[in-house]
Amino acid sequence: MHFPKNLIYHTIAWRSLVAGPTTMGWKEGFMGTNVASIDDPEDFTPQHKKDGKHGNHRILIFIAVPVLILSFIIAILYKCKCASSPQKEKETAKEIIEMRSSNVFSICNFDGKVAFEDIIEATENFDDIYCVGFGGSGIVYEAELPTGQVVAVKRIHSPENEELPHDTTFINEIRVMTEIRHRNIMKLYGFCLHSRFMFLVCEYMENGSLSEILSNHRRALALDWERRVRTVKDVASALSYLHHDCSRPIVHRDISSNNILFDSELRACISDFGAAKLLNLDSSNWTAFVGTCGYAAPELAYTMKVTERCDVYSFGVVTLEVLMGRHPGDLVLSLSTSIIDRNTLVKDVLDQRLSCPPSGLEMKEICNIVAVALSCICWDPKYRPTMRCVTQRLSKSRLPSLEPVDGITLFQLKNLNV
Repeated sequence: MHFPKNLIYHTIAWRSLVAGPTTMGWKEGFMGTNVASIDDPEDFTPQHKKDGKHGNHRILIFIAVPVLILSFIIAILYKCKCASSPQKEKETAKEIIEMRSSNVFSICNFDGKVAFEDIIEATENFDDIYCVGFGGSGIVYEAELPTGQVVAVKRIHSPENEELPHDTTFINEIRVMTEIRHRNIMKLYGFCLHSRFMFLVCEYMENGSLSEILSNHRRALALDWERRVRTVKDVASALSYLHHDCSRPIVHRDISSNNILFDSELRACISDFGAAKLLNLDSSNWTAFVGTCGYAAPELAYTMKVTERCDVYSFGVVTLEVLMGRHPGDLVLSLSTSIIDRNTLVKDVLDQRLSCPPSGLEMKEICNIVAVALSCICWDPKYRPTMRCVTQRLSKSRLPSLEPVDGITLFQLKNLNV
């Protein structure tokens, strides 16, 4: 008895599939999944039609098997997630409670969702009613957190078509700033880097900037001579710390009256470290110009090498501004060069809005400060003192006895070897 060849082929293929891949290859086994019986009329259909049907079945199997396996894996993962979610929710809730009851702005956990939501909620998504100031790099908002803590949130401008400064260097410099601990440097609690929200969270300074105070007659009167002397010493102490007491020297690069802020007790603090640079002691530290016109060191006009002496020059300008009650303007040029009026009295350049002139002791200390400021704004940076030397000279007056103090001139102070 003779059977059709197609029937013999399908029978062998079916047996090989049932027996497993050891009898025949996997390819041959799957090819034989359509088994025809003796009475199946498909046995006697043309060969090319049967081959097309077999191909369709093979395609369905190759699609169905992976889908079934993937569905099985997803089901197992979902079951595991459901089993662990109650415990995970408990741990998350506990973490949220701990964060809310503590200072959420440590560098370790500020990036957390809770802290971010607190900032957005406290400022009502950075509504203008919470704006307390403007800067070259952003807008400052006042935010009261659920804990009652009030902070300043500086939202950094992130114009379209510009890359966000989220590179490693930027983040490392921010982390260094969070580790700075000095009573006259505004604390940086944390930061957020996001495509939509990029901001710094800082200590809130109730009395605003030195520039704002000096430009307001009533508020300027609150800065009497004692407070002005203390302001100069506080700024000098902060800069000395940055230059000499950090693991790597930090140059602020934008010391100005806009970046000297006061808290509720009129304690002066340096703020806005957006332009700060960590000096690499093994390189030349060349960089693009950063700073405020009228405060930037003159050498930056022809060289872009950043050194601590750039901050020293800016400190000298700010010091004169504190004592004069206004920016010294063209006087800086004459004071920093040999072109100076020999008859200009120190008392005549002081802020005349204060009703009480300095006492004898205060005047001697003010003259000492002016002498230090004049050495700081020297045109040649190599002749400027370091900030450590400045703080020493401010804390211990080395001013020779010049009498009477009311008759001391700027020319005399400029030529003192102090």
